Amino acid sequence: MKKQEASKLRNVALVSHGGAGKTTLAEALLFISGTIPRQGQVDQGNTICDYEEEEVKRKISINSALAPLVYKEHKINLIDTPGYDDFVGEVKSALSVVELALLIVSGVSGVEVGTERVWQYADEYNLPKVIFVNHMDKENSNFYKTWEEIREKFGVNIIPFQLPVGKEANFKGIVDLIKMKAYLNSSDKKVEEQEIPEEIKSKAEEFREKLIEGAAESDDALISKYLEEGGLSEEEVKVGLKKGIKAGKIIPLLCGSALKNIGGELILDVLVEYAPSPEERGEVKGSNPAGEGEEIRKISQKEPFSGFVFKTTTDPYVGKITFFKVYSGVLRPDSLVYNPNKEKTEKIGQVYSMLGKTQKLLGEAVAGDLAVTTKLSLTTTFDTLCDKDHPLVYPPLSLPQPIISLAIEPKSKVDEEKLSTSLTKLQEEDLTFKSRRDGEIKQTLISGRGELHLGVVLDKLQRKFGVKVDTLPPKVPYKETIKSKSRVQGKYKKQSGGRGQYGDVWLELESLPRGEGFQFVDKIVGGAVPRNYIPSVEKGIREALQKGVLAGYLTVDFKATLYDGSYHPVDSSDMAFQIAGSMAFKKGVQEAKPVLLEPIMSLEVTVPKENMGDIIGDLNGKRGRILGTDAKGDTQIIKALVPQAEVLRYAISLRSLTQGRGSFEIEFSHYEEVPASIAGKIIEKDKKEEG
Repeated sequence: MKKQEASKLRNVALVSHGGAGKTTLAEALLFISGTIPRQGQVDQGNTICDYEEEEVKRKISINSALAPLVYKEHKINLIDTPGYDDFVGEVKSALSVVELALLIVSGVSGVEVGTERVWQYADEYNLPKVIFVNHMDKENSNFYKTWEEIREKFGVNIIPFQLPVGKEANFKGIVDLIKMKAYLNSSDKKVEEQEIPEEIKSKAEEFREKLIEGAAESDDALISKYLEEGGLSEEEVKVGLKKGIKAGKIIPLLCGSALKNIGGELILDVLVEYAPSPEERGEVKGSNPAGEGEEIRKISQKEPFSGFVFKTTTDPYVGKITFFKVYSGVLRPDSLVYNPNKEKTEKIGQVYSMLGKTQKLLGEAVAGDLAVTTKLSLTTTFDTLCDKDHPLVYPPLSLPQPIISLAIEPKSKVDEEKLSTSLTKLQEEDLTFKSRRDGEIKQTLISGRGELHLGVVLDKLQRKFGVKVDTLPPKVPYKETIKSKSRVQGKYKKQSGGRGQYGDVWLELESLPRGEGFQFVDKIVGGAVPRNYIPSVEKGIREALQKGVLAGYLTVDFKATLYDGSYHPVDSSDMAFQIAGSMAFKKGVQEAKPVLLEPIMSLEVTVPKENMGDIIGDLNGKRGRILGTDAKGDTQIIKALVPQAEVLRYAISLRSLTQGRGSFEIEFSHYEEVPASIAGKIIEKDKKEEG
């Protein structure tokens, strides 16, 4: 299409539990539309959307993939998303820029953990939904049972638009309840329109009536006519259904087999006929970068250009690839655009669409479309791009934070030199992945949403950047403190011929409230310690507190008061007073009841009600303190404080306890004293490792 109209655009995210058939369905729809010459298969590693080496190897989707097609003069931008919740960032980013979620449910497995999660994510973005029941050709598939399960879980407004003809190995086609025709696969795999077979005709009429009722209930005028006349015309049914779908009052239920490409064409018909276009979803709201209130853009080519970056990737040959949605105006090649997040102007080179990993040149990207450009040096994910004369900022997405960490060590000097830059680039691609160097525990930590997530990161680190690392469990950043006061002398005197060394200090150590850190107080009077040596005393203490007396951890939350001392006019020096300060600190801590502190994490666990007792029992067994519980639908939210040492692998244990139905968020809360019995074991273990 030479000139794309927003009314003929459809942006659709394919979402589901892992293994329900999103990628296979995307492949089928691309094939039907003539976008690709043959339909690839996940098992053969030759699909358009799963092109990364990690995806081919694991046979799962890891990244969201853009797959545009043209069907009946409409451009449909499909985004195939990962089914595993480790990659939730990819799913949420995709849902933020589409107008409809196409939810795939297996007719064999029914509603699964991932089904519930992606439903919730789609609700967060207020998206209309269409459900496709896949695997109708497989053993034990059951359309009607799956429909009832979906209705029970998500509500009664799920209305079949289609019924299957035959089941399992004898599944041969679909009844379209709007057209009241059957579409059956012939022996040469072509779909033929036929009259509805007699064996399913009465059921089709029954479900057709439900469909008409649903259409009528979405509009006051239609419901009046339906009640008065007992029916609606086909056009009125379509109007009512479209209105109901857009408002979320109707969720169409479709069926088929993505692998055998039964039902794919009817899905495209539904998307063209009933999915909202970008302009039908209404205005988009941003804010003025100068803080002067709200800015609103209509999704129209007549408005000034604005766009939102929803994804960034790095290609070894192309470099940085930026995916964005045009909310308003038109973006043409060689344009200058303003990035208000970075307060800089960027030069747009070419504008592309992406079919999996293949770039397709676009003459321009218009309001409502999804597009790609390359080599933007400053722009990152969730940035806004706009016309500099009409600036605005769209709000960034809020993504879940990492919940599990690993320590990594580069295998060689070459790996070490490349590690930091490589990790930074991976973080630009994936905002749910974080890395940092922890100076306290002297480890480089990588953090993500699960073991699978971190495994993929490590694979990418090696494949994309040639960096090899060893993995280790992360150390717990314990700290040390004191519980009482002490007054001690630290005296350093050394005479071995020539100029000697002399420094003498008296310190008072006392504890501070948790979180106060270290305070140094100078109370010297009468020049007992000369002014120029007092900073040296503080420096000696600061260096010594880095390695505490109990187990070598950072010592915190205490005050050291320098109140007396002596010096030698010749032998005193900065170094001598540093050593004296260090000696006094070590002696003083030992006399002030030193204790070990551990990080306490704030945990919010969401689980099905039936798992609540097990989860609370497990948290109690981890030395947790339950703060409270709240009900939310069919789930319970448990809030607790738990020592970090007990929840380093909580993602794994929670999955086991809830069969994958639980989720949690975690963040640092504060430090607390380790119980004496446990502290003794930690100190003993650390001393053995040290020695």
